[in-house]
Amino acid sequence: QVQLVESGGGLVQPGGSLRLSCAYSGSIFSFNAMGWYRQAPGKQRELVATVTFGGRTNYVDSVKGRFTASRDNVKTSVYLQMNSLKPENTAVYYCNLAQGASSTVIDYWGQGTQVTVSS
Repeated sequence: QVQLVESGGGLVQPGGSLRLSCAYSGSIFSFNAMGWYRQAPGKQRELVATVTFGGRTNYVDSVKGRFTASRDNVKTSVYLQMNSLKPENTAVYYCNLAQGASSTVIDYWGQGTQVTVSS
């Protein structure tokens, strides 16, 4: 079985920082990419950042320069460093892992961690 566990969320003031972690376990020897998603109340889940097994990253425009995704393949974890947080960044953040051939990709999800940005 495959398991993803997010941690690091919490309450932070505007301009503050948080580092989210996602530890994965199970029959995962490599992955195509891992992604950080977020879902605010009343809104659809959106992709925030991705990181490949090799370390290549991509970001949604609104977080470029503020958020940094990374991975540690030895520790079997991925991270999302969030700086200069804004109230609109408040959401439940989810970790996603995509694995397999391009025609048979399987997605796994964590349970989410709450990030609240408020004064």
